Amino acid sequence: MRKSDLDFSLSPLSRPVPPAWHSLTPQDCLRELDASTEGLSTAQTAERLARQGPNRLELAAGRSHLSILWDQLSNIMLLMLLAVAAMSAAIAFQAHRFPKDAIAIVLIVGLNALLGYIQESRAQQALLALREMAQPLVTVRRDAHWERLSSELLVPGDLIRLEAGDRVPADARLLEAAELGLREAALTGEAEAVFKKADLLLEASTPVLERQNCLFQGTEVVRGRGTAVVTATGMDTELGQIAQLINTAGGESTPLQERLDGLANVLVISALALVAVVVLGGWLLGQPLLGLLEVALSMAVAIVPEGLPAVITVTLAIGTQRMVQRAALIRRLPAVETLGSVTVICTDKTGTLTLNRQVVVELRCGSQSIAVSGQGYDPHGSFTPAELTAPEGAVAGITAGARDLLLAAGVLCSDAELKKAEDGSWDVLGDPTEGALVVAAGKAQLDVFALRSRYRRTAEIPFSSERQLMAVWVEDSEGTLQHPLGEVASASHTLLITKGAPEVILRSCDRWIGGNGVTALNASQRHWWLEQARGLAASGLRVLAFGCAPHHSSPEQALDHLVLLGLMAQLDPPRPGVAVAVARCREAGIRPVMITGDHPLTARAIGQAIGLLDGEAEVVLGRELEQFNDARLQEVVSRCTVYARVPPEQKLRIVKALQANGQVVAMTGDGVNDAPALKQAHIGVAMGITGTEVSKEASDMVLLDDNFATIVNAVEEGRLVYANIRRFIKYIFGSNVGELITIASAPLLGLVGVPLTPLQILWMNLVTDGFPALALALEPGEEGLMQRPPAEPGESIFARGIGRYVLRIGVVFAAITIVLMVYAFRSGAPWQTMVFTTLCLAQMGHALTARSDLPLVQVNPFSNPWLLWAVLVTSALQMALLYVPALSNFFVTTPLCLHDLAICVGFSLLFFLYLELDKIWRLWSRRAHADA
Repeated sequence: MRKSDLDFSLSPLSRPVPPAWHSLTPQDCLRELDASTEGLSTAQTAERLARQGPNRLELAAGRSHLSILWDQLSNIMLLMLLAVAAMSAAIAFQAHRFPKDAIAIVLIVGLNALLGYIQESRAQQALLALREMAQPLVTVRRDAHWERLSSELLVPGDLIRLEAGDRVPADARLLEAAELGLREAALTGEAEAVFKKADLLLEASTPVLERQNCLFQGTEVVRGRGTAVVTATGMDTELGQIAQLINTAGGESTPLQERLDGLANVLVISALALVAVVVLGGWLLGQPLLGLLEVALSMAVAIVPEGLPAVITVTLAIGTQRMVQRAALIRRLPAVETLGSVTVICTDKTGTLTLNRQVVVELRCGSQSIAVSGQGYDPHGSFTPAELTAPEGAVAGITAGARDLLLAAGVLCSDAELKKAEDGSWDVLGDPTEGALVVAAGKAQLDVFALRSRYRRTAEIPFSSERQLMAVWVEDSEGTLQHPLGEVASASHTLLITKGAPEVILRSCDRWIGGNGVTALNASQRHWWLEQARGLAASGLRVLAFGCAPHHSSPEQALDHLVLLGLMAQLDPPRPGVAVAVARCREAGIRPVMITGDHPLTARAIGQAIGLLDGEAEVVLGRELEQFNDARLQEVVSRCTVYARVPPEQKLRIVKALQANGQVVAMTGDGVNDAPALKQAHIGVAMGITGTEVSKEASDMVLLDDNFATIVNAVEEGRLVYANIRRFIKYIFGSNVGELITIASAPLLGLVGVPLTPLQILWMNLVTDGFPALALALEPGEEGLMQRPPAEPGESIFARGIGRYVLRIGVVFAAITIVLMVYAFRSGAPWQTMVFTTLCLAQMGHALTARSDLPLVQVNPFSNPWLLWAVLVTSALQMALLYVPALSNFFVTTPLCLHDLAICVGFSLLFFLYLELDKIWRLWSRRAHADA
């Protein structure tokens, strides 16, 4: 295990500590950077570019094509085959024969290496989107002139100009801004636009989300325009630090890759040991050394499943096609099988477990609870009030107009718009949470356009997860504010409106609108309102509180003396089928885990509604995770299923902790800052609708519908793929063991000659084994596939009875063939051709029985028509090798008379009969044991 796998703390990356640009004035920033409003000179930029390097992300270098190809050719099984080819060629030249066996082996080795090379080279695209994201063209001021340059040429101190539609090319300190709004969701995880101000001075300790006077590389300008001075480029930017995390995140080997590597080692060691025994035994029995060497070569070819890489690649490709039909796009083939081994699925809540279609379902205004009806985003519904027990010292009821004031505040303190499509359906443009506020106002027949036209926004404080509120200042264009606050507004023409987390807004309120108008808010009444908010959140609702105040010269003073307008509770309903999908996970032995930034009570309620959380199971908060050391975190992740208020960067710690516990982890994500966790997980799952290109490129699978149930469907397909891989592996290796023992027995029994040439063995491994194996990959899923536990992490490909099956079947197969071989040799028949034919025909019966553990009489013979065609075509090809002269000469076979062919068919049917009787006996034994 790599050190990076054990170290799952997010220790700061080493780099020189830059000045806190957000704490300096624009003039001080320019002075610190030795820059001016005229821009840098050509000489300055050349010197800084040479010192600083180009403005691009130094991503982990991809492996060279030569390195990838060398890895394929250095596979231990292929190396053994190349050695066999060299020895075969040497023997052929010594005997003055054309080295067709050696050429065939080299061609097969080359084909397998080419398949592996193509598959791995296509997988080297994980971070290209991140690099492209950081390199737009940009308007730069150089030598007192504005010009358009590639962002790679930017250096600290450059002046840049941005407007709506531009992507920020580097980290920068804002100098001037005109209604400048940026979408920073890809970097910070926040969906709402962030409005920037150049004249703000912030404390040095202000986190990234709060730096309203700074711009960050990779974010997008959605509104307004601005001028800024570049403060950091390349890997020194905030996006560069995320790229560094992606570079250090481990690209985990898939369980399939690990199992195949282990299989190769076992096969090679076993083959060499058996070859040594046979050569030594034959030499002691007086067999010629050259003949023993030819037997050894044939044994080495027989033990290697030459067709297996191609069959596995095609099987995984078939799995990807089936998954696309179920809305899951697989980006890397081995991920198909890995899905079948997943033990933990870590998923976001909003949009994955829920619909991400927020709808206001309840208001709390005065001492009333007002239920809001309606469907989705359709702005038609009704309001049904119900009286609550008024808080102590308050008058029950609601002031006239207070409900509409609360709804109007929601409209004015949001940026979303409601649109009607041509088909009559309604949708929201903007953040779903804000869209729900506009829909609720529409249900009260408030004119949203008229409200926003009359009450123009003059300033705002954007929402951030640290502050947990948004505030706007609005001015009445008609000269007087019409609202029920009376003396509160006094002669002011400007009003502050704020929305946010109830505990934050209530902390700033000293008045509220009760049954008799605006009154002071005392401690017991504030507690009453907090209990109302907690009760709504515990029901799975997202709760927003709203407050307002007349204009004050100091925004901080206004935020400390608010009038509470009330609460709005929104429901983001669980997706249809999610509860069923969670139940299927549990039946399948998979632990689903929810990681969300929502309130813990909301997370708990949703978790209980979909069956994810039982009783009073704990919900772990993000701030608690930050306090845990590595050992404590491993203990927590082994039992916790719901995490709340978790920042995206903590996902990487959770993934590494789960992997340290031996789990096979699937992780969902949609933002740039999710990319390290997606890459670290065994299966990174990106959102196809809401996900960024970076998250998609760092992932193994993309959900085309952002639905958790799709992940479970993909797991089911992955299990089917793994079941089919195990099915054709037991078929291929059972046959190969039979071939190996048959070849090894010839010199030990005193037979002169090799039963099978390397060319004939290659034919069996590629054609006789290959075609039916491909057909077995199309076998439909058996019942109960999702009621079984996942494959144990690290288990051998031969686990759960496959190894015993291969040995048992191989020995019986060899025994039947050896009896035929001895009979044919002693009777003077063409024994080598008869052995070759019997082995090939017997494998056709083996393919038919390998499709199920049930006797064939209990299996629909037409449920997999591809297998029937594979058996018929392969049998016909085998006959062509006997009776078509050109093929017979090439493969060194002798046309068999009807009597000899009937003997071959009879021995093949004997093997088929044994396989079926063995299944019947084992099925009867299991039932008898169960009854006992």
